[in-house]
Amino acid sequence: MTNPTSAASNGDASTTTGAGTTDAMHDPASRHLRDLVYETLANEGRAPSMGELATKTESTPAEVRSRMQALADEHALVLNDEGDAVRMAHPFTAAPMAFVLTPVDGFDDRRWWGGCAWDSFGISAALGLDVRVETACPHCAAVISFVTGPETAPPEDLAVRFPRPAAEWWEDVVATCTKIRMFCSREHAESWTAQHAPGEGYIAPATSVWSLAQPWYGDRIRADFEPHTSEHNQALLEERGFTGDFWKLP
Repeated sequence: MTNPTSAASNGDASTTTGAGTTDAMHDPASRHLRDLVYETLANEGRAPSMGELATKTESTPAEVRSRMQALADEHALVLNDEGDAVRMAHPFTAAPMAFVLTPVDGFDDRRWWGGCAWDSFGISAALGLDVRVETACPHCAAVISFVTGPETAPPEDLAVRFPRPAAEWWEDVVATCTKIRMFCSREHAESWTAQHAPGEGYIAPATSVWSLAQPWYGDRIRADFEPHTSEHNQALLEERGFTGDFWKLP
């Protein structure tokens, strides 16, 4: 559910290199760290430790931590509160959350935690892989289990609730992701909202969120990935009917 943009477009943190100052995503050493994080999450379902990254890049732990913080400042990934471990690298999460993804191919023994409903579709999009998504409806606690993939939409009756406007997502991005949940139906999402957060949030068809996840996350682990601009992501939202003040990106 990220909106990663380059430092040139949003004034985010920069990294000092031998050639001067550049944004972290275009600093070769920082970009290599970022790619290693995504590679490990995609292939093993876990995030590498700072020590592991230091060993693989022949860097000091202090250098790794500094570069990782610069990446986090640009929203290229999310660190834990202590700043010493990867918490999320959207659409992947390094810690258990409400969604479990299993490849449909039974010979593929990888597993991933989905940080939210949107990110669960995003993992499938990024990997180009059909997966089974398993979660539970927050309203009735019923198990929700379905197969989805880049060409396979989720069941039409499912709904996704977004807890806060797009402009507020990064005020606490982990909390935001935690609350982007899947419901059995729009009716269950509306009932839950009326009981727990009346007048707040936005409820969307899961099929629309799936459609959004394909271009939003589909290029995330490609070698030539470039951070999307806010303008690009805003267009993706509007093309799929996510319009109005709630969906205005910062």
